[in-house]
Parts: sequence; structure tokens; C-alpha cells
Amino acid sequence: MTLPVRTLILTAAVAASLAACQRREDKADAPPAPAAATTPAAAGAPMAFDDKTQYASVKLTLPAAVKGQPDLHAPIYAAAVRDLKQFEEGAQADLTEAGGGPNPYEKSIAYAPGGETARLFSLSRTDFEYTGGAHPNTSFSAVLWDKTQKKRLGFADLFRPGADLSVLDKALCDAANAAKQARSPGSERATQDGKMWTCPKAVATPFVLAPGQAPGQAGGVTFLIGAYQIGPYSDGYYWVTVPQDAFRALLNPAYADQFGGAPVKAGDVTPRNG
Repeated sequence: MTLPVRTLILTAAVAASLAACQRREDKADAPPAPAAATTPAAAGAPMAFDDKTQYASVKLTLPAAVKGQPDLHAPIYAAAVRDLKQFEEGAQADLTEAGGGPNPYEKSIAYAPGGETARLFSLSRTDFEYTGGAHPNTSFSAVLWDKTQKKRLGFADLFRPGADLSVLDKALCDAANAAKQARSPGSERATQDGKMWTCPKAVATPFVLAPGQAPGQAGGVTFLIGAYQIGPYSDGYYWVTVPQDAFRALLNPAYADQFGGAPVKAGDVTPRNG
């Protein structure tokens, strides 16, 4: 073998060896492939949140029923935790500006299952806050969820556009006054245009589905009325159920078949521990 040929073979071998080394180094230096993204709904959002600082203690609880609606579970958990963290920040700002306080602020958010039908799922939300005033404050909101379309619904989705709501408003007012008289006999009634106590409007009052006696259907809706709305704080709040036959003609036809029969209980259904 001539010298030029041997030189050419040696040069090729060295080049191949260097290339192999470079490939091994490139492979070692390459970052690992990113893990597949997991959405909160797929991973399963937590069922509770609890945190405590020197300025505030906050807590969230969710019912087991929400596990069956992961597309709802994840966003309401995230929104509630965001509300609690904002409350903590506000407490820190307030108490720092005031030079501290004897007690930290408190806030809890508790979701509870309302009625459920073949298509609809509902939850009540109770917000309890104490910031050092004369007494704590409790407020309510609610969630109505279309399980087939996987979207939240509002009052305007459940009831027909342009429907005359005066019938529903009267039914709500009558139910609220009956509950008020049972709890505080002889007290001043709330009226639609009351100067002292005014009946709540259905469109502006949070509600959940009322469990019905007919399988797979709601027997009505339960309105969540806060303290001070129809009576003094000492009377507390009222949850009152209006039967579906009082407002059936007002329902959006798309959801009318989700209502039928009588509610398990009508009138005052305020939670006993409230």
C-alpha cells in the first residue's frame, strides 16, 4: 500500500472517530423532551385549600359531587383560591396600615351540592368573612352547569328571553314572607316596593336547583337570600324553594324537560347549621 493511500485511510478513520464523539456529546447535551402538558381537569383539581398567615386564615371546601364534573371542578377551584389569596393580600394591607390588630381576618368559601337532573348540575357557594367588625358577613352565589354542553348557565339561559317575571317575583316574595313570619312572627312583611324590607327580584337572586320527587328532574329552584335583605341581621338568611309549577311557563324550552313534579321540600329550606 502506498504512502498516499495509507494517509488517506488514516485521515478518514480519524474523521469518523471525531464525528462519533461529537454525536455522543450532542446527545448527552440535548435537553430532555418536555413532559406532555396536563390540564387541571385531566389531573383532577384539589378538593380543598387551607392557608394561614399572621394576617388572615382562609379555607375552601368542595363537595365530592363536583368530582364528576372535572370541566367545572378545575375552574371553580382556581377562581376560589384566587379570591382567597386576594383576601389575604387585602388583610395584610389593612392590618399593616392599621399597625397590626388583635386578630387576623378570616374567610371561608364552601361549595355544597344543589339539585341535579339528567342534564343540569348545581352548586351553592357560601362566602363567610370576618374582618373585625360587629359581626361576620355571609354572602351567597351559585353555579348552574349544563353537563352535556359543559358550560355554565345564567338566569337568562334557564328562563325564556322576554318572559314576564312578575309571576316568579311574586312567588319568591310570598315564599320569603312565609319563611320570615314563621321565624319571626308578627314582623313587618317585605313588599315589592317596601320602604323597610323589599322582596328580592328573582333575576338578581342566586339560586340552585331544588331536588324533585320525580327521578332525574328538579322540583323547583331554591333562592339564596342573604341577611338584611328581608329582615334584620338577627333573623339570619333565608333559602326558600319555589315549586316548578309556579314558573314552568317561563322556562326556556331547551331546559323545560329538566323540571317536573313537586320539590322534595318547598318553602323555607335554610340549612339548619346556618
